Amino acid sequence: MQDKKKVVGNAVFLFLVFGLTIYGVFHGEDLNAMMQAIRQADIRWLAAGVCLVLIYIWGESIIIWYMMRSFRICLKKRICFLFSSVGFFFSCITPSATGGQPMQIYYMNKEKIPVPVATVILMIVTITYKLVLVVIGVGIVLFGQPFLHRYLERILPVYVLGVALNVFCVSFMTVLVFHPVLAERIILTVMDWLEKFCLIRKKKSRRTKFRNSMDVYRETAEYLKEHKMVIVNVIGITFIQRLALFGVTWMVYRAFGLNGTPMWDVVLLQGVISVSVDMLPLPGGMGISESLFLKIFPAVFASVTLPAMVLSRGLGYYTQLLISALFTVVAQFYYMRKAAKD
Repeated sequence: MQDKKKVVGNAVFLFLVFGLTIYGVFHGEDLNAMMQAIRQADIRWLAAGVCLVLIYIWGESIIIWYMMRSFRICLKKRICFLFSSVGFFFSCITPSATGGQPMQIYYMNKEKIPVPVATVILMIVTITYKLVLVVIGVGIVLFGQPFLHRYLERILPVYVLGVALNVFCVSFMTVLVFHPVLAERIILTVMDWLEKFCLIRKKKSRRTKFRNSMDVYRETAEYLKEHKMVIVNVIGITFIQRLALFGVTWMVYRAFGLNGTPMWDVVLLQGVISVSVDMLPLPGGMGISESLFLKIFPAVFASVTLPAMVLSRGLGYYTQLLISALFTVVAQFYYMRKAAKD
């Protein structure tokens, strides 16, 4: 019953945010002019953008497949692609992408993959995913001052907040992984303090759940120590995966026949949006992503900024949502059929 309420709540929240986003973006705009500009975009470049979205989803499946092999678990790549599709679909529709990994673990369990193994693999996927965003975000702050002042002055507070939140998240997860005893002490002390001042209710189950989760971090630390080169390779694949998704906006740029802005400026600007919205509690960064695009990309897209946002966001988020939804349905039918045979 509780799960059903949660699903309904997430659905209502998703449609509410979507409705507000549509209203906020298109209210007062000339929709006929926008559609005319979209119709003039070169479909070949947009098709290339769809291919980049597929590479993005496929990239995580390769990471999962590669890490499974390090645990001596041999799976077909197409099965790992179903796992990554499930993860992306539920991440797209839940606040802060909280629904993706639990559903991936659920489907991995159908392949008789132990929950601790699945959890460690997905924990490392999360850490490397965030690490790439931190490298991009901090790299721009430290080494990209001309880029920052040229494009980002209008959104600087949001960008700095996004970088800070990602740095905190990666740092916190690193402490949890490499110093689990210290992390456990700190978190239990904070829990005691919150319970003492009645900010949270005292629950024994909360502490039990937390201690169980700390076991995952210990196992992750052991894996990292024993598979250093695996982690290096995973970070490399994650960079390629992330850049593929950011490159969708470059394909939109070329679809409009524009030139003059370097490819890396366009790719990094899309990366800036991801860094800024990644930690915010909105499904797929909906609403804020569109707003940031309209603030930072006029210097690139000029008069076609709104149509470019529609296409870029349509490919990078909504096409990703549709593709991952399709393969999530495939995964469900596949495992229903498999269960019926067993």
